[in-house]
Amino acid sequence: MTRAEGSGATGVDPRELWLTPDRPRRGRRPAFSREAITVAAVTLADTEGIDAVTMRRVAAEVGAGVMSLYSYAPDKETLLDLMIDHVNGELPASAPLTGDWRADLKAIGHLQRDHMLRHPWLATAVPARRTLGPRTLAFLEHALAALRPSGLDGGARLEVFAQLTAFVAGHVAHEVAQAEAALSPDRAAAEALYLTAVAADGHHPELAEALSSSGRPVTPDATFARFLNRLVDGLDAG
Repeated sequence: MTRAEGSGATGVDPRELWLTPDRPRRGRRPAFSREAITVAAVTLADTEGIDAVTMRRVAAEVGAGVMSLYSYAPDKETLLDLMIDHVNGELPASAPLTGDWRADLKAIGHLQRDHMLRHPWLATAVPARRTLGPRTLAFLEHALAALRPSGLDGGARLEVFAQLTAFVAGHVAHEVAQAEAALSPDRAAAEALYLTAVAADGHHPELAEALSSSGRPVTPDATFARFLNRLVDGLDAG
């Protein structure tokens, strides 16, 4: 790991990152662009996971020397900001709004989940940072507009959107982890028999009642929708 990829990296001033043209911070313009670097990093993260994204590996993908990348992104923190903002361009920042802020907020939550499932590294990268790029801010503007009919002031609407994003990221991170650690059919059957035995021992009445409940879909989509509905329907707009 190079010094610039170490844990002390903090990224660059957002004004320098987002308000300057796509050109190196120093030296002559090379035969690649900040966009090419970002796309290469996103492709690596999507296919091999975020740990595969190193400055050296990205440099190899674009056919550049690693030191030349530092003129565009001096550390991995800055590269992650570029990656997040790049993929956030996939979010529809101008989708029609219904005027029903709860329905619109739920729609936004579903969009975020689909987005994070396409890019699983986002679920852990997003909560750990504040990315302020133009694509990210465009979607934030859309979410704040969706919340305007709630009557909440601007600061409260920011908090609600942050709460929603944190919920979606946490849920998707759990979904991804569960999918990666999927139980074999035999193991799942063994766990079901064990829980049935525990529930019948008389010492766990709450668990027995919970396990006896039926009729609730357990697909990932249905589970997410239930959790999202509870969150949004429980928001206080007073």
